Amino acid sequence: MGNNISLDLMEFIEKSILPRYAEFDKAHGMEHVIGVVRRSLEIARRLGADLDMTYTVAAYHDLGLAGPRAIHHITGGKILASDARLKRWFSPEKLKIMKEAVEDHRASASHAPRNMYGKIVAEADRDLNPETVMRRTVQFGLSNYPELDRESHWKRFCEHLNNKYSHNGYIKLWIPGSPNEQNLKKIREMIEDKMLLRDMFDRFYSEEHEPASHPL
Repeated sequence: MGNNISLDLMEFIEKSILPRYAEFDKAHGMEHVIGVVRRSLEIARRLGADLDMTYTVAAYHDLGLAGPRAIHHITGGKILASDARLKRWFSPEKLKIMKEAVEDHRASASHAPRNMYGKIVAEADRDLNPETVMRRTVQFGLSNYPELDRESHWKRFCEHLNNKYSHNGYIKLWIPGSPNEQNLKKIREMIEDKMLLRDMFDRFYSEEHEPASHPL
C-alpha cells in the first residue's frame, strides 16, 4: 500500500477492517475496497494529503453497507467515529475530518465533500472504467433483485446508467483532471449507443448470472 503508511495501522486495517467487505455484494466486496484504497492513495500522493488518514477513510468508506444502503455513508461515518481503536493513530480533530469524509463520499450527494479527504475517497470510489461500471451494474442487479427476469434486469441496467452517468445524471467529479473525466465521457457515448449497450449487458449478464439447475 505504500511505505509511508504506519505499518501498525496497516496491519490493524488489513486484519480487522478490510475482511468485513467479504460480507457485501460482489459490487462492494474486497476487490472494490482494495481498488478504492489504491486509487485514494494515488490521488493523495499527488495532492500531498496525509496517507494514514486517506488509507483509513478509504478502508472504512462502505462499512455502513452492513445496514440500510440508503444511509450507508452516514452509518459508515458513525462506525469510523465510534471505533476507539483509531485513537491510537488519530487526534479527535483528524477523526472528525475522516468521519465527514466517509459521510460525504456518496455519488448521489448534492453538495461537494466538506474536506479534501472526502473529495479523494469520492473520486476513488468512482472506478469509471466503462467495462467495470457496466459489469458492476449487472452484478448489483443480480445480487439485489434476483426475482427479475433478463429483460427486467436490462431495463433496470439502462435506468441506473441513465440516472447516474448520463449528461443529466447525478454523478459529480470533484478533482479536476482525473482519469475519471475521460472515462465518464466514454460511458456517456456508450449510453447513447443502445445496440452497443445491449451487447455489453448480454455479455455481462451471461457471465455473471448463474443459470438455475434443471432436473434431468
